[in-house]
Formats: sequence, C-alpha cells, structure tokens
Amino acid sequence: MKMKSFLLGVLLLASANWARAETQVRPNVIFIFIDDLGWGDLGCYGNDFIDTPNIDQLAKDGMRFTDFYAAGAVCSPTRCAVQSGQNQVRIGITAHIPGHWRPFERVINPQTTMALPLDVVTVGESMKQAGYVTGYVGKWHLGRGDKFGPDKQGYDFAAEINGPHLPGRFKATDPTIEKPAPDQFRTDYEAELCESFIRKNRERPFFLILSPYAVHIPLASKSELVDKYRKRAKQRNRSLPHPVYAGLVEEVDDQVGRIVRALDALGLTNDTMVVFTSDNGGLNKRYDYDERVDEVVSDLTPLKGEKGSLHEGGIRVPLIVKHPKRIKAGTTCSEPTISYDFYPTFVEVGDGSLPRNQTMDGLSLLPLLQNPLAKLKRKAIHWHYPHYHHDRPASAIREGDWKLIEYLDGTDDLELYHIANDLSESINLAGERKGKVADLKRKLLEWRNEVLARLPIPNPSYDPKRASEWWSRRKAEPIDSSLRKRFPSTEREL
Repeated sequence: MKMKSFLLGVLLLASANWARAETQVRPNVIFIFIDDLGWGDLGCYGNDFIDTPNIDQLAKDGMRFTDFYAAGAVCSPTRCAVQSGQNQVRIGITAHIPGHWRPFERVINPQTTMALPLDVVTVGESMKQAGYVTGYVGKWHLGRGDKFGPDKQGYDFAAEINGPHLPGRFKATDPTIEKPAPDQFRTDYEAELCESFIRKNRERPFFLILSPYAVHIPLASKSELVDKYRKRAKQRNRSLPHPVYAGLVEEVDDQVGRIVRALDALGLTNDTMVVFTSDNGGLNKRYDYDERVDEVVSDLTPLKGEKGSLHEGGIRVPLIVKHPKRIKAGTTCSEPTISYDFYPTFVEVGDGSLPRNQTMDGLSLLPLLQNPLAKLKRKAIHWHYPHYHHDRPASAIREGDWKLIEYLDGTDDLELYHIANDLSESINLAGERKGKVADLKRKLLEWRNEVLARLPIPNPSYDPKRASEWWSRRKAEPIDSSLRKRFPSTEREL
C-alpha cells in the first residue's frame, strides 16, 4: 500500500509539473493600448522633453517598430480592427462612435456602425478558447457596456472604465468591481486593477488588455507632474508639448512600470509577452479649432497631420514588443505593419486557432519578432476614413515605400508621397508620377469594392458659408465649443 501511495504521489507530482511546463510554453500576453499617443512622444522615438523611462526600457529589452500603423485615424475603428483581426471597413466602424457631423459640407458622411457586432469572434474569445483567462481594463468604445461591452465579447474580467482623468470623475461599469478611492487618478486605478488581475491569474496563462483613456483630452494630470513640465518648458523656452499632456504621458509610463514590476515580482517576466502601442496618431489641437477652449496639445513634427487624418501623423504610431524568450533585446524592425496584425499574432503565440468563418486581414508578426529583417507576405496596407474630422474624407494605400491619399469629398484631390524619402509628406508627386498614381488609385478602388466600403454622397444641403459648422449627432444642434469649460489644470499659464 505504501509503495502504491508513493508511486501515485510521484505520478501526481509529475503530472502537475508537466501541466506547469505546458502552461509556461504558452506565454502570458499583456496588450497596452494607449489612446491618442503620438509616434514621437516617447524617449525611444526621439522625444527629449517627456520622461518615459519605463517604456524606453521596454524598447531596450525588446523590439521597436518604426513603420507601425494604426488601422484607423481615430479610436473606435482601430479598436474594431484589434478585436476582429479585420480591416474595420468590413464591419462599417469607420468613425469613432457616434462620430462627428458637418451637415452643410460638400458630402454626407456614411453612418458608422454603432457597436461591434456580437457575432464577431473577438481576439478575447479566441484566446479564451485557447485556454487563456482573459481580462480587459479601461476604455472600450465599441458599443454600450451593458449590451456590447468587453464582458459580452470574451473577457472573463471586464472593467470598462469611463470618464475623464481627474479623481472622482470616472467609473467602472461593473458595480461588483472595487471602486476607486475618492482621490485616486484613473491611471493609478487602472494599473491597480491590472496588478490584481496578474496576481490572481499567475498560475495559468492569461491575456490582459490595458486600454487607458490617457492621453486623450480633456487634459488632466497630477499637479506635481504638471508643475515639473511647466518648469521644464520655461527653462527650455518652449511651449510644446503642453505640460499637462506631458504629465499624462508620464502617468502612462508609470502604468507600464507597475505592470513590468508586477511581472518581475511574480517571476513571470520571461513567460510574458508585453505589447505597447496607440490606437491612432497624436493630437495637435481639437477638431473644432476653437482657441478659446483648448490649447495646442503636442507637436507631431516631423510627421504631417494628426489624429483624424490619413497623413502619417494621424496613423503612424509607436509599437514595442517585449518577450525575452522570443525577441532579442534592443532590436528594431522597419517592416510596415498594422493594428489588425495583433489578432493572429496573439493566437499563434497562444497556440490557438483563428475563427474559421471570419475573414482575417491580419498577418502574424512572429516572423518579424524572430527576425526583424524578415518580410511579411503582404502587398499593401489600406485605410478608409470617409468622415470630416481634422481633415477631409479620404482613403489611402501604402504599397512598398509609396503612399497615395485619395480625397472623397467631391474634389478628386490626390496626394502621392515616397515615404522612405519624404517622411514629412512635404512633396506631392501626384503631378509628375501619373503612372504610379493611376496604379495605386486602381488598387485602392479594387480594395474598397472588395470590402464593401461605405462612401460619402453629394450633399444637397451644401452651403459653403456654413460648411465649417460642427453639429451634435445626439442633440441635432450646432456645437458651440466656446461654452465648454476648460479643466482647471489647463488654465494656468506657463
């Protein structure tokens, strides 16, 4: 009997060790998805004003991508692409939900789909099917939380957090989740929830998305950080980036630091892939350009354009990936990649399966993570943003080093750039490279037809004198942004 018990104990121990080893083969995945962070707002991307030591260290320990793109020029489209693995145009989420409205412009924008359909198999659902415990913390913006939130889309733990950054001005939609302290900033609360999730699930593979509202306007940050950057701006005699914006970026950096330290403390660093990116390009100034309300936020130089534009400033964003067992530290990759590549990457890492009956536009990034000089089998990357925001309705295509922007506002304007030689998109070559324009325009049209892209239509109410008016879709009335109160932290002068 004793021998049988001993052998049984050995077998049970071996079985437990085998299960633990299997768990370690499939790494944890943490996806940090910042809102409105510009391509050049981090030290590792050349910023010399904002302190981002934790994100910079992440880049030193992993791989930094130079030519990574957000799938959309604003948040909801890119979030749709990440969750579905598709170019969001297939689903019709082409603007942030519910979108802006200019009723007297040249064209009428197509209506955006108002929520991620529940029949879309999300990356969260695929990772859950692969045996991962799934978590989502932060902004969702893909439909109402009680009907279309992350808890309805495959996330076991779903803390959808809404509201601005100031203490007491935000909330989690799930009433069972521990509430933030009265004086707790949103970024600290989100980091705290992530740390808790990591601790609770350290014995099994987990997939966690942190999607902070930062660094989105309205700007607000901790007073000590704002004062720090206000003094730094004065010392250096510069006005950008805005000191409050700089403070908010550092708050995000602190979130990254807390997550990395939590992994270190639990011995999970080598078995965890950490991915850091942004949902669209940075913001220079509010879309309604009312100087009485909000100051300029940041400078996107050397990139042209900003959030809401298909120029590089609106869609080129940071991407950093760290996974010690897979990625050589300190590497850089210049292969063009895009947000819907995350879905197949995470599923392959997790040894899962892609949904059979769902189109997958994304390509796994694993070949690049293993060899930064590798090439993906992709001919071109496409964008479609048929809405007025910081620019006019447009589509775009990048094939190799060439990029074409086609405006869809009835003007037939075209812009052609050679991105490798002209990152700032300062020289429009459309007039002298007519053959290249015709080729890319044809391919862009074929792609729009393939994905059934919704297009603007001529506006019978077009009024050049009123074309610049912005109206509220919810209230069906003009927006007077001059009546909106600024947050106290943005009112002090430098």
